[in-house]
Amino acid sequence: MHPILNIAVKAARRAASIINRASLDVDKLTVAVKQQSDFVTEVDKAAEAAIIEVLQEAYPAYGILAEESGNAGTAADAEHQWIIDPLDGTTNFIHGFPQYAISIGLAHKGVMQHGLVFDPNRNELFTATKGGGAFMNEKRIRVSNRIRLDAALIGTGFPYRMFDHVDSYLSIFKDIAQKSAGMRRPGAASLDLAWVACGRMDGFWELGLAPWDMAAGTLLVSEAGGLVGDLSGEAAYMTTGNIVGGNPKIFSQLLQVIAPHLTAKLPA
Repeated sequence: MHPILNIAVKAARRAASIINRASLDVDKLTVAVKQQSDFVTEVDKAAEAAIIEVLQEAYPAYGILAEESGNAGTAADAEHQWIIDPLDGTTNFIHGFPQYAISIGLAHKGVMQHGLVFDPNRNELFTATKGGGAFMNEKRIRVSNRIRLDAALIGTGFPYRMFDHVDSYLSIFKDIAQKSAGMRRPGAASLDLAWVACGRMDGFWELGLAPWDMAAGTLLVSEAGGLVGDLSGEAAYMTTGNIVGGNPKIFSQLLQVIAPHLTAKLPA
C-alpha cells in the first residue's frame, strides 16, 4: 500500500473508533440540523477532527476540504488536497441503521490519486491508488461482469436536501426501475460506489452530491475497471454533483436511459 494511503488508513481507523463507541448509545447523541433532512452530530465533528489531526501531522502542507469544517484553515489552492467525509450516512447512523462509512480521498491538481472508504460495521476497508488498482481488505476487487441492464442491480440516492429536480429524478428513477433487475437506496453514496467497485451492485446514479461524497468512491470504481461520469457521461461530476457509475456495459446503458430526461433545468 502506498505510504500516503497508509496515513489515510490510520486516520480512518482512528475516526472509526470514535464512531463505533458512539454507535453503542446513539440515543444520547446531540443532533443538529444543518438544513432540511441534513444532520450533524458531535460524532461527525469528533471523527473529522481526528482524521484531520492525523493527516496534518504527516502532511502539513496539504490542503483539506472536509464536510463539517470546509477548508479547515488550510490553503484552498494547495496542489494536494484531502477530501474528507468523516461519517457518510449520518441519518442512518443516528437511527442505528448500520450503513455508513468514512471516506478520505487525496487529489493532486484536482485529479484523484488515492482514496479509501471504510465501513466500520463490517470492518471492510476499500482502497485505491491511481494506476494501482482497487482493493478490499488488501484483496483485489473488480466491477461486475454483467452486460445487460435488465439483469443489473442499481444503486441510487433519493434527493433529501434540495428538491429542485425531484420530478426529473423521479422520472429517471421510474425508467431505470422498469429496465433494471432492481434498485437499492442504502443511504451512503461513498459506500454505494465501493460496492459498485467490488461488484455487489452493477451501477449507481445520484443527483446533488458533494465532492466528499464521491471523491474516494469514484477512484475505487475507476481502478476496479468501471466508468464514472456525470449524467452525460462527461467528467464534470465533481462540479455538478450528478453522477453515474458502473461496469462499462451498465454505465453506457444507464446513460442511454437517462439521456432523454436531461433538460436545461437538470444540469448534466
